[in-house]
Amino acid sequence: MIIFGIAGWSGSGKTTLIETLIPEFSARGLSVSVIKHAHHGFDLDRPGKDSYRHRAAGATQVLMLSGERWVLMHELRGAAEPTLEDQLRLLSPCDVVLIEGFKAAAVPKVEVHRPAHGKPPLWPDNPHVVAVASNAPIECPLPVLPLNDAASITDFILSYVPRYESKHAVV
Repeated sequence: MIIFGIAGWSGSGKTTLIETLIPEFSARGLSVSVIKHAHHGFDLDRPGKDSYRHRAAGATQVLMLSGERWVLMHELRGAAEPTLEDQLRLLSPCDVVLIEGFKAAAVPKVEVHRPAHGKPPLWPDNPHVVAVASNAPIECPLPVLPLNDAASITDFILSYVPRYESKHAVV
């Protein structure tokens, strides 16, 4: 499994980049999964729905399924947030896992950096950032990739992987 992160400040375009990378990997015959870390609470459910009511009643897990998809909701109920490694073990086998967030995780990352956003780059302080995708020229010792060129970023990720050896690669 290729495990590669997409990092950047909120609003930098991480989700948009991942949205363009998925069909690029897929067109090359690779299956893709995504793990997204949210810093704030979120809920996929709605008050009044059966699954919401089950969780509100105290269920730790609620699995919903249909002929089109399934989802497993797990309430932490005060337990520690699972690690990235824990989450990787939950995924079905695939070729590529793109990780959004998990800035400190020891996986290689492409940083999405927009100078006009006014935020400092992550790469000077994050040793796991191995390239920067930007929509403007920047001074950087790492490879700088064109943010709007999903094919180039996909090429970089696929070419980088053989140099990346990690305990995370085998789950």
